Amino acid sequence: MVIVQLSHIVHSYGTQVVLEDLSWEIQAGQKIGLVGPNGAGKSTLLRIIAQELKPESGAVVRQAQLRVGYLAQEPVFDAGHSVWQETLSAAADLVRVEEHLRDLEARMALPEVYGEQTRLDKVLAAHARAQAEFECLDGYRYEALAREVLHSLGFREADLDLPMGALSGGQKKLVGLARLLVNQADLLLLDEPDNHLDIEGKTRLEQLISSFPGTVIIVSHDRYLLDETVSQIVEVEDRRLTSYAGNYSAYAVEKQLRLLRQQQLYEAQQKEIARIEAAIARFELWASIVVNERHARQARSRQKMLERMDKIEKPVLERRRMGLELDGWRGSNKVLEIVDLDKAFPSAVGRTELENVVLSGVNLLIWHGERVGLLGPNGAGKSVLLRCILGSEEPTSGLIKVGPSVRIGYYAQEHETLDPDKSLIEEVRQIRPMYEQDAVRFLGRFLFPYQATRKQVRDLSGGEKSRLQLAKLMLSDANFLLLDEPTNNLDLPSCEVLENALDEFEGTVLVITHDRYLLDRVADRIAELEQGAVTEYAGNYTEYRREKERQAATRPEDPGTRERGRSDNGRRSTGH
Repeated sequence: MVIVQLSHIVHSYGTQVVLEDLSWEIQAGQKIGLVGPNGAGKSTLLRIIAQELKPESGAVVRQAQLRVGYLAQEPVFDAGHSVWQETLSAAADLVRVEEHLRDLEARMALPEVYGEQTRLDKVLAAHARAQAEFECLDGYRYEALAREVLHSLGFREADLDLPMGALSGGQKKLVGLARLLVNQADLLLLDEPDNHLDIEGKTRLEQLISSFPGTVIIVSHDRYLLDETVSQIVEVEDRRLTSYAGNYSAYAVEKQLRLLRQQQLYEAQQKEIARIEAAIARFELWASIVVNERHARQARSRQKMLERMDKIEKPVLERRRMGLELDGWRGSNKVLEIVDLDKAFPSAVGRTELENVVLSGVNLLIWHGERVGLLGPNGAGKSVLLRCILGSEEPTSGLIKVGPSVRIGYYAQEHETLDPDKSLIEEVRQIRPMYEQDAVRFLGRFLFPYQATRKQVRDLSGGEKSRLQLAKLMLSDANFLLLDEPTNNLDLPSCEVLENALDEFEGTVLVITHDRYLLDRVADRIAELEQGAVTEYAGNYTEYRREKERQAATRPEDPGTRERGRSDNGRRSTGH
């Protein structure tokens, strides 16, 4: 059943056409991954389907009574609202009635009300009417559903009173998702819902999307998530849509096969066109020499044949991509040794001084050529550990030894290595002296046009800042890379370029990332940071996950945990 139909959609920003004569039918129950390079129009397309943006031309037809839930890339919340208030805010009538009930209950507690029977009766009557309206709106079931959904997304009961302003970016995304689920949308439009989520959060998101009974369209740069959740990939490229059956991995293979087939057909057609054009030229020459009408007719006939031919477009086999090359060099055999490292931050609670212990007895040894993935939940201390290695954070105790012939290159998650007041040219010339035209040419390898090279860093998008950091990393002549979430903000083609560069890098890598696809491609060892200590696992992310599942299956289960698990499972099934 078609629930949304887009017909001949055209949309542009200024003189830049983003979508052109685009048509698409979305079926009930589909799980679709929407992919394409940054700026291709993915978010624009979601906003048009959600009717938050009106296209310049074309029509959007939605099924009657279709409930659409749209989660923007940067959702807006009331910072003063609690998690609970924000989750319920999707049902405005219910919120209004609940606030009225709370107000009436507060009035009942006033001495001037409960001490005077007439006034108390009026308040009780108003409370009864509000209670009836609350029940009519199915308020109790709605609240139960909201609580179940929030619990299934990892929020504890105590978290529901937290102000939205105190949440991380990933937690805010989950609250926005909970709001859509509680409102029981039929179609979820999710624009990078996995941004800022740790691996546990991404796993919960995958389970939620997979079990959602309606339709989901998700924009994401997480290829692992797309592999786990979607059964169709729709690519936005060159202002058009192309559909592929299967998950992301199937799409990557099928796209290359289609391009090769198109290239073969294009070359065959070009040969046929050349043959027909040669025949036309030959007949026109004969007609001019002997003035023969038959030759002229044959020339005209073949010309019409050419005009009627459906021309096969020449495929772009290799799109322009970021020109990242990480050379590296041999250096010390023992690159990094960490022995019994502790790190604690002082924190004051009342008059008592407490220590906030982040790292406790960390031991880690990394040899030349190794690719180590550093995993752990948000807040576990991964970035703190990297800062200790860099020397920008002083450990409380323990030892950090970096090999004497090791040169460190650092990629910062929040782009702290970039000066917001400098231009792009100034940033790269700071790493390696060069003429201005050479700096412009070098930045062009990282997809920065000539005009952009003079912009200030503060004016760049997240993806542009990421590419600039990688450009500086390439100039750093480092043989030990410390990478903190390097694929955040990168589009999929740039992620693939980074993976290939790391694969060919003659050096050592320690990478913090929640990009499981990157870890599968690059890592040969996983170091998990949990409760302040590091546990090591041989192999990439998939092998690490298998080992964790094996350990969980053989671990004796606590009866209390089993009962809580049953309760949690019950909440999840009801919530979805």
